[in-house]
Amino acid sequence: MDNQDTIYGINGPVVTVRESRSFSMMEMVYVGNERLVGEVIGVSDHLTTIQVYEETTGLRPGEPIYGTGSPMNVTLGPGILDNIFDGIERPLKEIAKESGSFIARGSNIAALDESREWDVTVTVKEGDLLKGGEVYAELPETPIIRHKCMVPPGLSGTVASVKPNGKYHVNDTVVELKDEFGKMHELSLCQKWSIRTPRPVLGHLPPNIPLITGQRVIDTLFPVSKGGTAAIPGGFGTGKTMTQHQLAKWCDADIIIYVGCGERGNEMSQVLEEFSDLTDPKSGRPMTDRTVLIANTSNMPVAAREASIYTGITLGEYYRDMGYHVALMADSTSRWAEALREISGRLEEMPAEEGFPAYLPSRLAEFYERAGMVKNLNESEGSVTIIGAVSPQGSDFSEPVTQNTKRFTRCFWALDKALAYARHYPAINWMQSYSEYFSDLDPWYTEHVGNDFIQYRKRINNLLQQENKLMEIVKLIGSDVLPDDQKLIIEIARVIRVGFLQQNAFHAEDTYVPLEKQKLMMKVILYLYQKAKHLISASIPISGILQTGLFDKLVKMKYDIPNNKPEMFEDYIKEIDSTLSKIVSA
Repeated sequence: MDNQDTIYGINGPVVTVRESRSFSMMEMVYVGNERLVGEVIGVSDHLTTIQVYEETTGLRPGEPIYGTGSPMNVTLGPGILDNIFDGIERPLKEIAKESGSFIARGSNIAALDESREWDVTVTVKEGDLLKGGEVYAELPETPIIRHKCMVPPGLSGTVASVKPNGKYHVNDTVVELKDEFGKMHELSLCQKWSIRTPRPVLGHLPPNIPLITGQRVIDTLFPVSKGGTAAIPGGFGTGKTMTQHQLAKWCDADIIIYVGCGERGNEMSQVLEEFSDLTDPKSGRPMTDRTVLIANTSNMPVAAREASIYTGITLGEYYRDMGYHVALMADSTSRWAEALREISGRLEEMPAEEGFPAYLPSRLAEFYERAGMVKNLNESEGSVTIIGAVSPQGSDFSEPVTQNTKRFTRCFWALDKALAYARHYPAINWMQSYSEYFSDLDPWYTEHVGNDFIQYRKRINNLLQQENKLMEIVKLIGSDVLPDDQKLIIEIARVIRVGFLQQNAFHAEDTYVPLEKQKLMMKVILYLYQKAKHLISASIPISGILQTGLFDKLVKMKYDIPNNKPEMFEDYIKEIDSTLSKIVSA
């Protein structure tokens, strides 16, 4: 190591080195006597710039810098699930045992537990030809997820030797591969991968399978596909984190990766407590058996916040390559963008809109475009769905992070402060939100739920649009002047809003609702609307129809009808018929 490779200047997380020829762009380095983790982000003739992923307090000019010769990477292997990492994949549970509640600087604890033994089944034999992405060993990582060890992309060859099935550590060699040049490669249970490099695939598949969440406003009105992208923008207190918690708990992805990027520590501790207590509805096992948490709270170093979403998406792509469907929750990309802005300011780069760097759109695009339903190198199919929360100040959706996120996501679930304050959760505003996946997903809905589901959705959406226009008139001149058919639209829209779109996360029957029940709820609401509309056209006043209590009964049916008793909806239709027929005969 050249003696000249020492710290020249320190500006927060940005460190500079003068007159060095030792480092390459994006190389991972160790900074100072405490060997803090850093990454080279700028190389010029006279100056090398490094961003440090740890607290730089106490660092001094003249301390050494050590190169690694490899890019910023993470370790991929068994032991990722049921674990909590920081933004650069350091295991927080192990660090807590060593240094207490606060992360010690220069901590070099391995990302994966190197002392743990795994029950490995080798799936290849000597003489087999293997190429990048193909599986050579399997093991039960948790009781519900089978981990598949894959040949690193870009490597291929003939199996030269195979270890017998049995107990192995993550760094133990289980297969030796001889490439075309005769060089031997040892394959263990883990591999390294650069966090800023997308893992290669054979091809992308159309996003034509929905991510079923059990949340009516999402599944029915604004669905997202597996391998799709969605944004949840909302001001403080509108329920971004709670909405993502619900999606993480109930969506039908195989694996959940939750990235707490710059959020408050108490929110992250709430996530940890909830997930550890929660039982996975699919398997009956603890939710943590298929969950990875990346905790990078607001008091952690700002540069690690910038890296955390890349760490998260790299872990997601690794499990996607095994053939799993992964859902990544990024909470929140605004805090990540603020980290970009702070580092950009330290680098004295020219600021763009609201002080964010000019490359903010391209960085957002790099992140969201790593989502997708794909055909993997080993011929399996998997997906990574990205759901990113955005925290615009003052609920101003015109600010740069929200606007640029809209450019790269096809689903927009706009959270409304007024709905949140009215205790309407999820507070997704049905007038501002949209989904561009309808044309991709409608064939799936037609095949699995029935074409009437799509027809009901269109009619429900149309009624909400009509109510929105009518409420503008009501605000000006009051509701008394409206004819009865328009009053009916307002009343049925109230049933849709309160009885269908509003959902109680703490109610056993309402926290998750299967698609079949969602369809039948829409059917009953629209049936009442058609019957009442017919009566009003026969000059029966709406006041008499409202007095029957049918509208209020339909608001409560989400609680009164269990998810496993869809036949009860027919009783509601019969009650509507009998009750309204009494009005006609009266």
